[in-house]
Amino acid sequence: MCRHNPPCPTADAADRDAAAALGRHLDQGWTLLCNGVVYFDDTGELLPNGQVIAPHRAIGAARAGTAA
Repeated sequence: MCRHNPPCPTADAADRDAAAALGRHLDQGWTLLCNGVVYFDDTGELLPNGQVIAPHRAIGAARAGTAA
């Protein structure tokens, strides 16, 4: 599937979200990656086999810029 050199990580690799973007729909909040993964802005993913990966943001990342 991937024609990049070096090839992008496969959809089942731990670093699958490092694959090159083929298409972006920023207004809808998702990106199609070269390995067939749909990556969502909330860090959730939809794999080509239909498996859903829940959002996996670092805990506290959303509050990083807030004052205490």
